[in-house]
Amino acid sequence: MARQDVGGVSVPTDHLIGGEWVSSPRRFETRSPMGWEHLADIARGDEATAAAAVDAAVVGFQAWGAFSVEHRADVLHRLADLIEAYNDEIALVETLDMGFLYESMKQRLVARGALNFRTYADLITEHENHTWDAKSMRNQVQRMPAGPAVVITPWNAPFMLSTWKLAPALAAGNSVIHKPAEWSPLSAALLAELTLEAGFPPGAYNLVQGIGEEVGAALVADPRVRRITFTGSPETARHIGRAAAANIVPFTAELGGKGPFLVFADADLDAAAHRAAWQFDDSGQVCLAGTRLLVYAEVRDEFLERFHHHADALVLGDPRDLTTDIAPLAHPDHRDRVHGFVERARAAGDVIVRGGQPVKNSLHYEPTLIQPASNDSEVVQREIFGPVLTLQTFADEDEAIALANSTDYGLSAQIWTSSQIRAERVGAAVRAGLVWVNTFLVRDLTAPFGGCGISGIGREGGDYALDFHSDLKTLMILDDSTK
Repeated sequence: MARQDVGGVSVPTDHLIGGEWVSSPRRFETRSPMGWEHLADIARGDEATAAAAVDAAVVGFQAWGAFSVEHRADVLHRLADLIEAYNDEIALVETLDMGFLYESMKQRLVARGALNFRTYADLITEHENHTWDAKSMRNQVQRMPAGPAVVITPWNAPFMLSTWKLAPALAAGNSVIHKPAEWSPLSAALLAELTLEAGFPPGAYNLVQGIGEEVGAALVADPRVRRITFTGSPETARHIGRAAAANIVPFTAELGGKGPFLVFADADLDAAAHRAAWQFDDSGQVCLAGTRLLVYAEVRDEFLERFHHHADALVLGDPRDLTTDIAPLAHPDHRDRVHGFVERARAAGDVIVRGGQPVKNSLHYEPTLIQPASNDSEVVQREIFGPVLTLQTFADEDEAIALANSTDYGLSAQIWTSSQIRAERVGAAVRAGLVWVNTFLVRDLTAPFGGCGISGIGREGGDYALDFHSDLKTLMILDDSTK
């Protein structure tokens, strides 16, 4: 098995297939956003790798799916224990590989990864089959494991988002083939190693590294796969959706957002402005971020003054440094993509209110605010996925709702107001899978999560994810008492 020292942590760099580490003749490199330093060369899977992984998942499903609910829950809890035990190592490797703030990784994201597995372990043990009597029949809805599941995860916050998708698939009794993003593959390798230590049977969890077009496409096209779940771009989701449709495989996708951030006149303007500035967190590489600031016209200037005050305090730097607020972007290609949006906005006549430039000799990008010339501007209508916000004003509640609903996306929204009545009225009118009022990034993991429009299909979270990863059976038994 090939391994690489990454910041003092030994990381496997091969695939995990059927409980064994498997190499590939070709490899791809992963580099750190800090200085673009080489970190490791990773096995580059192909169609044969994909087929071998599905072979292993078919065998692994027979063992894992046959485990009792209690047995599966015990294994998931052991995995959560191991994640907590290796918190520092996972956080450091992901910080080096993707650029996320190290302390935030330790305190929030790795801890959330453990919580994801605990949540689903508890949900499956607490679940009771829905039972009712009708037409002289006793009816009971049961969950059956669906079969091998392909789980394709993104490059931003890869460890947490991987566990968020893997936990319900495994809890439901499915075997999985996990394909992480090639820009940040290392924390998935650490997770794979922990599944062996936790006691998963061979083939229950399989890790396939590689390029999406090469190995990911082969995985989703395999007719033996019975579930596919993906987080990424709408463009990639369309390709996956066609493959899923060809084999009649249920498919969920979380595809990003263009969240409205609505600020009404009765809002706590300082709290709203502070939170607006923190939409630059993780350099804007957060699908749930409220990137479209929509502010009541009469408080625009006061809000903007407070926003600049909070944005000016943000520190760009090394994500391992406790004083750093804004880390670099994940990849030079992504930095160039973000800057392309800003340059096209500038050329189109949009006003660059602040920022608008990459930082020299770095993958950092200046926190940027743009006042678009039109609601049709590209920076309003397309997801940039970088530290770029737009600022627009509205005259009344109707216009605020119209602007909020004016893109093809619908993942999340934020509403800032002191009126409970307005919060409920506007919250009901905004089309989004998740709406926060006077807060952000606070979630109950049993609640449904997903988007409207091109932000995705299906719902994750709680029983919604467990039902997706199961085949539901209705057992109907004649009630003997009616004879």
